[in-house]
Amino acid sequence: MNILIFLTWLSILSFLYYGAICLFTQKMVKEFNRFRLTDFQRQLTGILQLLGATGLLIGVFFSPWLAGIASGGLSILMALGFIVRLKIRDSLLLSIPSFFFMLVNAFLSTSYIQLALLI
Repeated sequence: MNILIFLTWLSILSFLYYGAICLFTQKMVKEFNRFRLTDFQRQLTGILQLLGATGLLIGVFFSPWLAGIASGGLSILMALGFIVRLKIRDSLLLSIPSFFFMLVNAFLSTSYIQLALLI
């Protein structure tokens, strides 16, 4: 399977899932309290994750520009998440997922923008 396709679907499915639990579960309310972030920030994070995943999904089929922009936004969101984890001194194990998804989405963003430039 093509690595671009695999990572795209990994990102789409992950952010649809995490966006939903961010908005609708008590576990994430507690987690954002631990991060010292507000309910508004939790809800905004969930909405941005869902929008990013949706933009990536639509972009894959219709516009590599949209896929590039959506994955770029998700990469920035994960960079901010990684910074929050560093700030509260989370363990490396807890910090790795945000760093991983930051790198994955940065790769996706550059790949889709390069693809858009070729079209």
